[in-house]
Amino acid sequence: MKKIALWAGFWAFSLASFAQTAPSSTSASKYDPLALFHPLFNMQPGNDYRTGSGAPGPRYWQNKSDYQINVAIDDQQNTITGEVVITYKNNSPETLPYLWLQLDQNAFSDTSRATKTTPVSGGRFGNQGFAGGFTISSVTIDHAQGKFTTMPYVITDTRMQVRLTEPVKPNGDVVKVKVAYSFKIPEYASDRMGQLKRKDGIIYEIAQWYPRMCVYDDIEGWNVLPYLGAGEFYLDYGDYEYSITAPWDHIVVGSGELLNPNDVLTADQVKRLAQARNSDQTVIIRGKDEVTNAATRPKKSGTLTWKFRCQNSRDVAWASSRAFVWDAAKINLSNGKTALAQSVYPVESATNDSWNRSTEYVKGCVEFYSKYLYEYSYPVATNVAGIVGGMEYPGIIFCNHKDKKDGLWGVTDHEFGHNWFPMIVGNNERKFPWMDEGFNTFINFLSTASFNKGEYNRERGTMHDLAPALAMPNEPIMTIPDVQQARMLGILAYYKPGYGLKLLREVILGPDRFDFAFKNYVQRWAFKHPTPYDFFRSMEDGAGEDLGWFWRGYFYETWKLDQSVKEVKYVDGSPDKGSLISIENLEKMAMPVTVEVTESNGKKGRINLPIEVWQRGGTWTFNYNSTSTLKTVVVDPDQKLPDINGKNNVWRAEAQ
Repeated sequence: MKKIALWAGFWAFSLASFAQTAPSSTSASKYDPLALFHPLFNMQPGNDYRTGSGAPGPRYWQNKSDYQINVAIDDQQNTITGEVVITYKNNSPETLPYLWLQLDQNAFSDTSRATKTTPVSGGRFGNQGFAGGFTISSVTIDHAQGKFTTMPYVITDTRMQVRLTEPVKPNGDVVKVKVAYSFKIPEYASDRMGQLKRKDGIIYEIAQWYPRMCVYDDIEGWNVLPYLGAGEFYLDYGDYEYSITAPWDHIVVGSGELLNPNDVLTADQVKRLAQARNSDQTVIIRGKDEVTNAATRPKKSGTLTWKFRCQNSRDVAWASSRAFVWDAAKINLSNGKTALAQSVYPVESATNDSWNRSTEYVKGCVEFYSKYLYEYSYPVATNVAGIVGGMEYPGIIFCNHKDKKDGLWGVTDHEFGHNWFPMIVGNNERKFPWMDEGFNTFINFLSTASFNKGEYNRERGTMHDLAPALAMPNEPIMTIPDVQQARMLGILAYYKPGYGLKLLREVILGPDRFDFAFKNYVQRWAFKHPTPYDFFRSMEDGAGEDLGWFWRGYFYETWKLDQSVKEVKYVDGSPDKGSLISIENLEKMAMPVTVEVTESNGKKGRINLPIEVWQRGGTWTFNYNSTSTLKTVVVDPDQKLPDINGKNNVWRAEAQ
């Protein structure tokens, strides 16, 4: 999902907040080491499913959902009609007497819970005044009988329960669920999908477009939180084959690979695509001067059916329009393997400061993440310009048609970063958005610094500047997104956890230890369902560090950081015998400390102190081997910590 807070706004807000909230240096300490270093925090025992080390256990299981979907889009009535057949494999050790399916499209009905919980002022994730949602024509089941039988079902908002006459047995039993359905395409659906009217036609971005299985897992059985808008998705993995029947003059792009290019493209377009697959430079598949040319379509009337396949995926999405300009280029992966980067966008967006560079951006960020984290797992990476501000799906993203320059790079980079979190590492977004939005915000820092020699890498200020905004919410990161105050979602899901990982990498663990542990987490949980505990344990296990104090203070609590220089004395009153420097922790959070000392003779030195100096109390005194009187002592001289009061970080000698 698109970054909630714009950088400029976040930056300005931080400075304003700092001026209003910085406490005086005489504040009494609130620090309690017994709370921060509580021995029982993060001590839930591992088991055969999820180990104490953070790895999947020897009996870890997850269910599998394969999909065959066939739909048609009617661009006169703006409707989708078709059916889905779900092959559901119960790998759990439990018998399932009923099934739960997600009907997320129902959120866009004017009678939904999403509508009823939308403020009168509206909002990005709200829904008002649209009579949408699924119309379910039939629900039938085939349980190894070779024929489908009608089953009773109950729809409750965005969930559907199918009550089986014969339960699905544990340890590998399979059942097929067929649902015939239709829905009216919303114009703007919580910034996830919708329609954009352009001069050459409507751009349809289609998601949440078929009934999907709810996840049944070892943590809470069926996961059936309703879809209200802010909380995103939690989905099984499986293999998809789907077909889209669209008007003859549409171009359709979707998750995965196009299976029948010779049926839906011209011979020239097939040739250009082959050229793009071997080109590091962007190749035009359908130029802006060709969009209204009927010769760019293989037939002149009726419909065409586009067939796609996407394997080991948790979802699929697609886009369709007669207005698309289309270009593509090669993505370089490891060991000579490649994928295809491509972009589709309207003529109005086809400028060199905008979508003409989209495919370059897709290629750049996908190649970076493939090298840093885990190889890109889909054959194609597609960027679609439309009404959606920024939304991610496996192998395809929706970005705003108006985006330009660093704005387009930023949203493209962010949305494709999601192909690692949560598309490859499949966390529960509906409960823990920070496990994909925050992780993604963090890796965006690294990819933006790398892209095109830092073309869009802007200095965002120090952690001291950002600290007041990060500390402002009275809700912890671990709050469910639909419970968080709407204006806090950007900080709690994106920026605070993103900067938390930055702290882990740059201050607490160092890049080498962090990167090793982080990649290990990704490898362990690729195409699986990790919880926050699995992440915490994997990081501790891979880095060799007890980080319970950090998880508690930063993720579970709203504790702030305020470290200061308390006093400076000289050993036996003689600076040349050494200096006794006392530092203090004034708030409930703590961090490792770097202290920079400048002597009157010009000599400078630094002392790095571990987190353990705060285990027995809020004050720590250390000996600095000085050779002359001290001029200044500075805590956190590089301002890498989210210290809410930088004024008390500096001690200066009194003027003689």
